[in-house]
Amino acid sequence: MTEMHSDTEPNIRCAVVTGGNEGIGFENCRQLAVNTTGYPLEAVENLRNSFGLSNVVFHQLDVMNPITISSLAEFIRRHFGKLDILVNNAGISGVITDAAGIVIMMQALVKFISNEKALEILSDGDNLTEERVDESVNMFLKDFKEDSLETKGWPSCVPAYSISKVCLNAYTRICIFNLKSMFECLYKNLRKIISYFCVCPGWVKTDITYNSGVFTTAEGAKRVVNLALVPDDGPSGLYFTNGEVTPF
Repeated sequence: MTEMHSDTEPNIRCAVVTGGNEGIGFENCRQLAVNTTGYPLEAVENLRNSFGLSNVVFHQLDVMNPITISSLAEFIRRHFGKLDILVNNAGISGVITDAAGIVIMMQALVKFISNEKALEILSDGDNLTEERVDESVNMFLKDFKEDSLETKGWPSCVPAYSISKVCLNAYTRICIFNLKSMFECLYKNLRKIISYFCVCPGWVKTDITYNSGVFTTAEGAKRVVNLALVPDDGPSGLYFTNGEVTPF
């Protein structure tokens, strides 16, 4: 689900939230719609009818399906002409079946806007490349097929989900580096153009956690939305866990 605002007024921003039909994503949509300028399928109607949020629209997006990714990018271009906020929230539990899906989606949208080896690769911000992220994913898949995740030191709790999020964080940093290289000849301070954060909202009560978390979806989403709405002169490029800055 995407949460957007009409571009008829220059000060109104456009935000996209992936996986916004339930859980933290749904709450991200609600809080963004409330906190950005504008008027305060089923999930969209719930937001409109229950919360009076008329500035929320739905667009199909399956990060595993390039056709839906291209369709969303074209929808944004045609109706809004820009993208101010992208919240990569979508996630499923299980094996990573197509790690390239998130990469393709970010490539399509950004133009508008503890295995020791893997940990070493994904924590090395200065030398991160798409190829190195792919290397980590392939290492994980190989060890999964060989039933050696535990002996190879991968996370024991929802390993595929955890590694997919680590790789997403790594690729986000790569995207920003590429944008900086692209625009540095035109702009002295890229921070005025784009900022990014990687956020762990904490152990939240959602379907993925079987509602065993300690935080509500509203509490988890608030940590995400607060960073999505950071002003231009605020910080950027940080990783937050439970609302606190943490090393990558």
